[in-house]
Amino acid sequence: MSNKKIYLDYAATTPVDPKVLKAMMPYFSKEFGNSMSLHLLGQTAKIALEQARQVVAIFIKAKSNEIIFTSSATESNNFALKGVAYANKEKGNHIIISAIEHPCIEESAKWLKTQGFFITKIPVDRNGLVNPEDIKKAITKKTILVSIIHASNEIGVIQNIQEIGKICKEKNVYFHTDASQSFGKILINVEKFNVDLLTASSHKIYGPKGVGLLYIRQGVKIKPLLHGGGQESGARSSTVNLPAIIGFAKAIEICGKEMKTENIRLSKLRDKIIKETLKIKGSYLNGSAKERLANNINVRFDFVEGESMVLYLDMEGISVSSGSACSSIKLEPSSVLLAIGLRPEQAHGSLRISLGRSTTEKEINYFLKVLPVIVEKIREMSPFK
Repeated sequence: MSNKKIYLDYAATTPVDPKVLKAMMPYFSKEFGNSMSLHLLGQTAKIALEQARQVVAIFIKAKSNEIIFTSSATESNNFALKGVAYANKEKGNHIIISAIEHPCIEESAKWLKTQGFFITKIPVDRNGLVNPEDIKKAITKKTILVSIIHASNEIGVIQNIQEIGKICKEKNVYFHTDASQSFGKILINVEKFNVDLLTASSHKIYGPKGVGLLYIRQGVKIKPLLHGGGQESGARSSTVNLPAIIGFAKAIEICGKEMKTENIRLSKLRDKIIKETLKIKGSYLNGSAKERLANNINVRFDFVEGESMVLYLDMEGISVSSGSACSSIKLEPSSVLLAIGLRPEQAHGSLRISLGRSTTEKEINYFLKVLPVIVEKIREMSPFK
């Protein structure tokens, strides 16, 4: 077992930035007021909350009253699909998603199907890309919502949501995108992208776990999932998690300053990993080489189990993933990898490497030294070789 600790699973979660933690600390014990209270402590909390909301709004070119804080991206995605579905039943009962959505979109859509809604799942090509024309053709008079992930949590492929948003706008259909992986890595302009609803998550950008957001364009008809004290303009009742929200806002501020240079740095490391990994016999890149996040690499190997690679690499002190961290304990092959045309055994032989702020070239060199040895070792034991 190695003493090294090399973390290459930033798509799963990120460490809290020290500057984020510092910004949060006063709101645990000193500025602990409830933002709904009328006294000084409560109003101080309210001011901090609204300042954080303003930070988010500026970052995505939205209005402050269009930002709703939630507990997670999963909650935001559930809120977007179910809230819009039930608020717009009179218009129609048809929802469109893609074949490579995160499980919380997939499962929300599956549940809505049991409630009388019709779901259309748009396929992707071998690069993992949705054809906007397929969405245009799928929209009917009964369609109330299109939800397409901005960048895949598994294969890192970036969709043309601007074009999809334009189609939805022309067809008078709400458009939601799950931007959990792209937020803080790609410039987002909700006006330019023609987005009506957008999901983002704090713990993917060096903020704390337990807080996410849903952008809801002014005028969108949506019903709340949580009822109670009327927090978040009545859209999401529950005492707000102020320390986490403050941390989320600070993490966004940092992303705004560092995003451009960090993307350049990570793109170079990403491309080096892809180039060197594909020198291994029987190795392939999953998803588009061009339309890809700067920090995401997803590769597969013939006659190798992804879970075995994860465990062997872990013994060498390297943390990676064989799929989405939210569902990687499941034994089924990844639905995303199957959607791009892989056979189950190919999907099982895949590895996701995701980079972050602390990733160094020295760490990548060590990873690239260790990986071919592990692949060969597993292949020697494979009954399929």
